Amino acid sequence: MREPNRLESVASEKSILARLVFSDAPDEEDPLEEIYRLATTAGTEVVEELVQKRSHPDKTTLLGKGKVAELKEMVEQTSADLVIFDNDLTPAQTRNLEQALDVKVIDRTALILDIFAAGARTHEARLAVELAQLEYSLPRLKRMWTHLSRQKMGVGARGPGEKQLETDRRLALKRIHDLKLELTKVESRRERQVASRDGIATVSLVGYTNAGKSTLMNALTDAGVEAADRLFATLDTRTRRWELKGYGMVLLSDTVGFIRDLPHSLVASFKSTLEETRQAELLLHIADASSPAVFDQIAAVYKVLREIGVEEKDTLLVLNKIDAIKSPAVLNQVLDRYPHAIPVSAISGKGLEILAEAVGRALGENFLDLEVDVAAADGKLLAHLASQGEILSRTYTDSGVTLHLRIPAAAYGMVRERALAIRKVLPSPLGVEPQIENGPVAEPHVLADPADPTGEVA
Repeated sequence: MREPNRLESVASEKSILARLVFSDAPDEEDPLEEIYRLATTAGTEVVEELVQKRSHPDKTTLLGKGKVAELKEMVEQTSADLVIFDNDLTPAQTRNLEQALDVKVIDRTALILDIFAAGARTHEARLAVELAQLEYSLPRLKRMWTHLSRQKMGVGARGPGEKQLETDRRLALKRIHDLKLELTKVESRRERQVASRDGIATVSLVGYTNAGKSTLMNALTDAGVEAADRLFATLDTRTRRWELKGYGMVLLSDTVGFIRDLPHSLVASFKSTLEETRQAELLLHIADASSPAVFDQIAAVYKVLREIGVEEKDTLLVLNKIDAIKSPAVLNQVLDRYPHAIPVSAISGKGLEILAEAVGRALGENFLDLEVDVAAADGKLLAHLASQGEILSRTYTDSGVTLHLRIPAAAYGMVRERALAIRKVLPSPLGVEPQIENGPVAEPHVLADPADPTGEVA
């Protein structure tokens, strides 16, 4: 028996789960497992399930007529309040199914949007969810209102007036326009905020929902963020300081998890929230190694990363929850496909030191080893170098101080602008020799080793 995992937001409704599986799709051990978790997270009590396998969907009701009749019988026998489809339905299919079943019908996208709406806490997240919901609802307004034929009459409005549907559509379009403007301002503020960190390296956690990103963040930084065992427990970006041995301080950010068939409107709406991911120097792709669908989940995450334009970013694949794996053969199967992945357990702490070392090495590849002259009165640059770099030696002169240091390439901008001179640039850890003295330094290229969603390693 599956264990429910609900948000404490609404009274429990009885729901029936349904899914159309295409004949050429690979067999799944439990094709309704994920939608079940989504449904119980949203607060419904699942009372029955139905799966149909066919080569193509029915244009009017998605399922075949026989299965719709079977679904109708289930609704009557269980007194279900709604039917949830693990597919995306067209507005017409939703309307036809509701007429046939005489209960509310929602699809996968509507369910995910409902979970996001219940879990959004910050102003930014609420704006993003409202925008996604409005864009989803706009083509479905006709189904949502039963008073469409009413005319607005009265003093100052004699005549046919405006149909309620047209009024609702116009108001929805105006609200969408206003929300996009407001979110554009939020995105600009977020970009300035991320860009103003004086070159501090940022590492971003990405991964499938409920892969253990927040638990791992707590284990690495003592952040104390919520780490609930449910889908989409994290919707808002959280950033904490992480001290890496042999490297220094970095910023570790955790944001919303991804999922198979994540609605495009939701990805677009959460663009500002995902700014940390786009700006990060390194991504930690957290995967649930104990999940039977781990390969599909890894592929789904890479698909979303491509949508937001960060698929080329340097990535370390981290296989979390190895403590939940009963057979070593299961982990070995994943490692056979992704040999450079790092197995860890955020709960037990196993593998976390190895992970920290790997992150330090990956970030360290982007370091410059150089020697600079700094004016004695330039306290801002001296503080910047002390906080961002590792000072190897310090020699005082009449005009100031000469420093031999290692510094992240991302923090080099202020050095180039304010240093009195850059007299010597040593080879970077990658063996890239910048051919410059007393001038700008070319940033070395970071060699990444991300696990490709196809199973091949770059």
